Amino acid sequence: MNARLNGFLVNEFPKYIVFLLWLGLNGFLFGYYYNFYNTKKTFFYTRVLLGPALALARPAACLNLNCLLVLLPVCRNLLSLFRKACMCCPRRIRRVLDKNIKFHRMCAYMIVLMTLIHYFAHCFNVDFFTSAYQSKILATDTPAIIQQKKLIAKLIQIGNNGNETYLNPIRKSVFSVGAVFLLTGGWTGVIITLSLFFMVTSSLEFIRRSYFEVFWFTHHLFIVFYGFLVVHGISMQVRGQTPQSLTVHDPIRCSTIDPATWSQNNCPTPVFAGSPPMTWKWVIAPMVLYVIERIIRLVRFNQQVEVLKVIKHPSRVLEIQMRKNGFFAEVGQYVFIMCPQLSQLEWHPFTLTSAPEEDYFSIHVRIVGDWTTGLSKVLGADEAGNEVQPSWKMPRLAIDGPFGTASEDVFNYPVAICVGSGIGVTPFASLLKSVWYKNLNPEHEMVLKKVYFFWICPETHAFEWFGDLLKYLERQLTEIGRQDLIEYHIYLTRGWDHKQAKAIYAHEEDTHDVITGLEQKTNYGRPNWDEIFSKTARDYPNTHIGVFFCGVAALSAKLHKMSNKHSGGGVYFHYNKENF
Repeated sequence: MNARLNGFLVNEFPKYIVFLLWLGLNGFLFGYYYNFYNTKKTFFYTRVLLGPALALARPAACLNLNCLLVLLPVCRNLLSLFRKACMCCPRRIRRVLDKNIKFHRMCAYMIVLMTLIHYFAHCFNVDFFTSAYQSKILATDTPAIIQQKKLIAKLIQIGNNGNETYLNPIRKSVFSVGAVFLLTGGWTGVIITLSLFFMVTSSLEFIRRSYFEVFWFTHHLFIVFYGFLVVHGISMQVRGQTPQSLTVHDPIRCSTIDPATWSQNNCPTPVFAGSPPMTWKWVIAPMVLYVIERIIRLVRFNQQVEVLKVIKHPSRVLEIQMRKNGFFAEVGQYVFIMCPQLSQLEWHPFTLTSAPEEDYFSIHVRIVGDWTTGLSKVLGADEAGNEVQPSWKMPRLAIDGPFGTASEDVFNYPVAICVGSGIGVTPFASLLKSVWYKNLNPEHEMVLKKVYFFWICPETHAFEWFGDLLKYLERQLTEIGRQDLIEYHIYLTRGWDHKQAKAIYAHEEDTHDVITGLEQKTNYGRPNWDEIFSKTARDYPNTHIGVFFCGVAALSAKLHKMSNKHSGGGVYFHYNKENF
């Protein structure tokens, strides 16, 4: 129980505080505005026409709040600025910034929920507005129902005279569906809802990973979404009685009097007005910040990037080495890359695999989709056997970034457990090289004393491109007498046949691994994380240990669970996951 509590406090508590604050603010806004429109005397006659659907549709403040918040997590320059400003804050507070994409999704889910409530409530409202014209007094009606129908008949007629203000924005008897497109709030609401539908459905993981271009283009419907959201309430079609009118016409008293005798009973014709649109006040600031974000991207687009070298690695992996004036990145940061020759719009994120100490920056690209295949071709590195082009013939590339990630904090922990799954190993290429560079300077005292590096691969071919780096580091660390600084463990989960199994067995006694060529032998199967975390906790009592992961979600959940489980007795495992 103590370990679970410690794990919760280290890895979960800050994000749950943020989540509860966000949820509480949504709940407060929903409850406040629901009660406001359900009880306020201003909307008494509006409720006569619409009933409870008025109050259910009006907590649009929750929509406004989340439309404000949903843009902020994707303002990456803003997040990088916050990350630098918060370097003096506790680690557990800074790590909340690493949940930016998850918070973006949470806000999107709340927007979907509130849109559905708002949309269906207003569907009923439009139907009530139109059906008010078909209300007829029947012989079976009770006196109370007759009074209600007379009141409704009077309310829909107010506004027909030139000196009157209307309550019902639908001024004639029409079909409900047609009435939607007669109202500014109606047809803009349809466009907003359709835009949201396409944005959300294209964001499903299957589409995002398999058809990234579909996701990318449809997600930019947010421009349509925000554009029509701002003008959605401009016609002020939800109306209520003005404060001045309430002083001379009490709706609670006058509603019990036959409307035909209002003038004889000190009930002058009520005056109605719509509430001014408020959405623009909520979203103008994040929209400005996002525009600034795009301006920064445009400026960076026009900055020259020199492609120094393109290296074809096995397993369809391409290494691109580049240089750009004024570019500096920390360990594990990422950039967005655009190739105008392929597309003038598409930007794709890639983790930097170069160390800050190197005079160039590099990325490793796995060729798996249309865009990466096209990039390989224009760089002259496609599988057709074309020779890699010289640097002066390289196509133009644009770089936006770098942007911060969780890996930046790795040097703040005395011990780090770094786990890469498949191509998720790329952030640790930068980290491992930087560790070596920092140890070349004996005067530079690092907080980080030990790195446990785990690489889990599904097949043998995946080892080929990253193994060269590990061999190089192995040799260099041995030369400076720091071979104990990085302890790496490579796991092959599948992908070997019976011939490879025989070769592995035959070379079991060799000093170097038969697959990777490294001194450290490859493990077969999956790591026993429970045992690994237990041993690390025993070896480093009273220590804050950083756990860094990049890869598949299933393994992330496992490592997160292990970090919580084994935190206790003075040992704290801080879990960090790459998100971009």
